[in-house]
Amino acid sequence: MTNTGVQDGIVLHTQKVAGISGSEAHLLQLLPDLRAHGWDVRFLMLHEDEPGAWEFARELEARGVPLGDVRLRADVDPIAFGEVVAHLSRVRPRILHTHLVHADAYGQLAGTMARVPLRLSTKHGFNEFREGRFFGLADRTVGSLAHVHIAISQGLAHYLAETEGFDEGDFRIVHYGISARDGFRPYEGAEPRFLCVGRLIPIKGHLVLLRALAQARSRVPGIVLDVAGRGPLEPALKSYARNLGLEEAVNFLGFVSPVQEAIERAAIVVVPSLGEGFGMVALEAMERGRPVIASAVGGLPEIVADGETGIVVQPGDADALAEAMIALGGDLERAVAMGRAGRERALGEFTPERSVRRIEELYVAALGGTAS
Repeated sequence: MTNTGVQDGIVLHTQKVAGISGSEAHLLQLLPDLRAHGWDVRFLMLHEDEPGAWEFARELEARGVPLGDVRLRADVDPIAFGEVVAHLSRVRPRILHTHLVHADAYGQLAGTMARVPLRLSTKHGFNEFREGRFFGLADRTVGSLAHVHIAISQGLAHYLAETEGFDEGDFRIVHYGISARDGFRPYEGAEPRFLCVGRLIPIKGHLVLLRALAQARSRVPGIVLDVAGRGPLEPALKSYARNLGLEEAVNFLGFVSPVQEAIERAAIVVVPSLGEGFGMVALEAMERGRPVIASAVGGLPEIVADGETGIVVQPGDADALAEAMIALGGDLERAVAMGRAGRERALGEFTPERSVRRIEELYVAALGGTAS
């Protein structure tokens, strides 16, 4: 894209940050890419002074993105809101792009008061609190202040329409992207080793996975499972694994970074989530050439091609999940072939270049400009 005036002015992104996970990793790729394409992109970080927030800030600044910050002392913080309004009035962005709930609430309200010409909002994920009637009304009210609504998957747009009453057709879909990493090797082990990555919280589906594992091992006894991540369910999951007789079959790895190393040790990655906005773990697994067994929620069916790059099952269905684990764990040659197909799909269909190009198209269209 050449600058014909449409890129003039500041583009300010804002999000509440506690650490680096899916949406933060996306911004660490997207914002520098937009700057490389000629947009004057900056970032306003909302935070509660967590160490992970400052880790993100250092990573973003190292990539050349100017950053400001506002500390939140509570979910509803009038002082912080005034600081956001003051920041917008001082910076005077032409575009304000908010991400996640806190940034939507603070940013869209403040952006309206500061008369930011163009305001966009990106929805990134499933949250149980979205299903409350009051929250849905509040989120739609704040959402009405944005000129453009973005969802990171069609599945998430559908979920927001069902749970909060948004119009699914109002959302523009912008998938996350992933870059190729060096050192790819297909799985060469003889052991059917599965990996699940994610916070140990109910929505990630670990209880269903453990039930499925117990069933699958009755037919493929060599199956083992690595679980990467921490969270409040960790003691209960370890106890449940013992009750199912899985002590020797399940390894709780704790927090793993970089996650690619755990993926490379596995033959198959399983994402048994009950809710998932996109499913970055599935995409990371495919980039490493690993097949994915995933629940049919959120963006996962858009990432995993059922029967080609993995197997898609209904969420919460331990029987179906067990059959999928048996199918791939009992046929590692098929798993390796699916992994190769998955890598090709990830690097062909889900690139950072596609993500940044789609965001640019939305900016240009909303500003009334034309790309050349």
